[in-house]
Amino acid sequence: MYQYSLTWFINLYLNSIAKSLKSDDVTKRISNIVDHFTLSIYNNVCRSLFEKDKLLFSLLLTVGIMQGKGLIDDQVWRFFLTGGIALDNPYPNPAPEWLSEKSWSEIVRASSLPHLKGFFEHVQDNVSKWKNLYDSAKPHKDQLPGLWSELLGLDRLVVIRCFRPDKLVSAVQDFIVDNMGQAYVEPPTFDLAGSYKDSNCCSPLIFVLSPGSDPTAGLLKFADDLKMSGSKTQTISLGQGQGPIAAEMINRAIKKGTWVVLQNCHLATSWMPTLERICEETITPENTHPSFRLWLTSYPSDKFPVSILQNGLKMTNEPPKGIRANLLRSYLSHPICDPDFFGSSRKQVIWQKLLFGLTFFHALVQERRNFGPLGWNIPYEFNESDLKISLRQIQMFLDEYDEVPLEALTYLTGECNYGGRVTDDKDRRLLLSLLSIFYSWELIEQECYHLCEGDLYHVPAHGPYQEYVNYIRSLPISADPCVFGLHSNADITKDNQETNQLLDGVLLTLPRQSAGGAKSPQEVVDELADDILAKLPANFDIEMVMDKYPVVYEESMNTVLRQEVIRFNRLTDVVRLSLVNIRKALKGQIVMSSELENVFNSMLVGKVPAMWAAKSYPSLKPLGSYVTDLLARLQFLQSWIDNGPPTVFWLSGFYFTQSFLTGVSQNFARKYTIPIDYIGFEYEVTKEESDIEEKPEDGAYVRGLFMEGARWDRQDMVIGESLPKILFDLLPIIKLKPGEMAKFKHENIYTCPVYKTSARRGTLSTTGHSTNYVLSIELPSDKPQKHWINRGVACLCQLDD
Repeated sequence: MYQYSLTWFINLYLNSIAKSLKSDDVTKRISNIVDHFTLSIYNNVCRSLFEKDKLLFSLLLTVGIMQGKGLIDDQVWRFFLTGGIALDNPYPNPAPEWLSEKSWSEIVRASSLPHLKGFFEHVQDNVSKWKNLYDSAKPHKDQLPGLWSELLGLDRLVVIRCFRPDKLVSAVQDFIVDNMGQAYVEPPTFDLAGSYKDSNCCSPLIFVLSPGSDPTAGLLKFADDLKMSGSKTQTISLGQGQGPIAAEMINRAIKKGTWVVLQNCHLATSWMPTLERICEETITPENTHPSFRLWLTSYPSDKFPVSILQNGLKMTNEPPKGIRANLLRSYLSHPICDPDFFGSSRKQVIWQKLLFGLTFFHALVQERRNFGPLGWNIPYEFNESDLKISLRQIQMFLDEYDEVPLEALTYLTGECNYGGRVTDDKDRRLLLSLLSIFYSWELIEQECYHLCEGDLYHVPAHGPYQEYVNYIRSLPISADPCVFGLHSNADITKDNQETNQLLDGVLLTLPRQSAGGAKSPQEVVDELADDILAKLPANFDIEMVMDKYPVVYEESMNTVLRQEVIRFNRLTDVVRLSLVNIRKALKGQIVMSSELENVFNSMLVGKVPAMWAAKSYPSLKPLGSYVTDLLARLQFLQSWIDNGPPTVFWLSGFYFTQSFLTGVSQNFARKYTIPIDYIGFEYEVTKEESDIEEKPEDGAYVRGLFMEGARWDRQDMVIGESLPKILFDLLPIIKLKPGEMAKFKHENIYTCPVYKTSARRGTLSTTGHSTNYVLSIELPSDKPQKHWINRGVACLCQLDD
């Protein structure tokens, strides 16, 4: 939907010449025009961008202008976006207890930038000073240690990126303010009157919709203010068969000078070409009344006519973010704001409590999406209709039954109204766990029932409508993660995610051909390809593996090994062939195909090429770490082939983890002649961190799982709360103990799902599980399951860095 035309751009330019400050001094006059025009471009483009893209646009604008003045070193700019690309780091990490390997590698790579020579040596010698920056609440505002305190601009951003990527968004805002001014980080608020003033009868006004926003009510009120209400504004919601009616409306309105509002254009994709023709041929200055306006609303759609987007005036109006804003929106909109509905129930006290509980739950499930996979595996579009139907059901059930039918309400709200959208079974478990906080006897029976830790969020005492609204207004604008049931570290996860979104967004907009400092892009990729090829071992000899580990009834692991070797050979073939070909193409020996160009572009920004990913196990790692990880997996299999099955299996090292788990169950089933369907695993977390001397009698030892959202308490041997700033905890070796499922106890445990990557979502497979899901392990816990479910605790086979 982000389409702008040259005509539109020139009009803004002419407008700036007319409206900017006059001056007789030519230099001053030009400066005035440029300043006015830049701000005008920023305001006009921001009006049509979603919130998430406004800072991205601001950064691109700032860097673009600075590049024009020669103030940006392209090498530093590229490094800031990608963190540099290298396969290995020869220098040992000076402080592994707090400095992650990813950060340390970036620090070493940054030391090759012009203004950062000797950077990593300084970090090695002054670990405690840099630790203060790492621990700071506002690292982007603090002075950097030693001689680095004089770093400015992008160089300073690179240092923040290395130590505290979670604060990069705030640091970028400061960078924009320093170079462009405060106005460029404060996008204009939604202003319908201003947009109308900038429009004319021939340019349509387009609302780009987002979930939870409905501009119609605001538009009708605005029409009322301009004396255009009633018959002077006609609205129609597009859909099947509505096109001709809409066309007729437009024809009448052009002559009379009234307004037409076409809602939900994305639902009438087949009629869009006709609308485009009407805008180009019918709505022309000669035969259009000056008061006529065409208003369109649409969700982002690739079928929306580009010419309308380029010539129209686009606006976005997103609902405000946060629990408080969400609650307030629910209470100030229909049906809750209607006194008849609010006071309609025969059981007023219970009705008000459940009403508040449900609106809070509604806010909670929507706002949890901001935390990425910690919040929901899949970000569902819960909307107002889910809330409204659930409200009406509470009202109906309370009036029709003497007892409150809490179970029935829980089922309808959790499994049908909201649960109907939920496709992932772990998300359904979470939804019902969150709902149980609000649909509970405690909420009904207690006064001022607390909805989370602390005293701030509770169900207000029974009173009139206005008291509830006043209580909501008294809540903080942004809520602590504990309100959502999450650990305070979740804020860091959320900030990291925003940083990644910003940097990935910039990378998508960058032109490819910019030299990375001293080396050309071709040289960079050629060296990288050469480096990877030198490290990649030869393919596994499948014949030899089959001879040494034949298919035998007693040992299923031989089959697992053979299948893994075949899968990895397939992947290394693709990697090797694409790297050999890209080097040939760069020398001009073969034609650069579109597939090879994709490999080239990906390698240049340190991403895994799509060609590899299609044949690979799931991974979100950048290119350097991906290659290191691949080599480690190949080494794991090679040592298995050379020395026999390991004592401790690296669970994350398998291409297809499920085949290994099936192999372990199958060995047990065949040894004790029990049907495999009856067999499950019990899990014992050992005290050993990396190695165990001898194999278990039955089952297997596995290592390599990272826990997110909590940590393993090595003292009490239960799940414990995460330590501040430590997002992942590497679990000790776990013993998989196969046995008959019917005999398992399932007491004082948390059923913890294990995923291949931190995205947690995959596609739904025939098993009903996501392709990213491996299995669920039962870990001992001294807290109820619900606590860890709300925390979003899961184990991951690999991290993203």
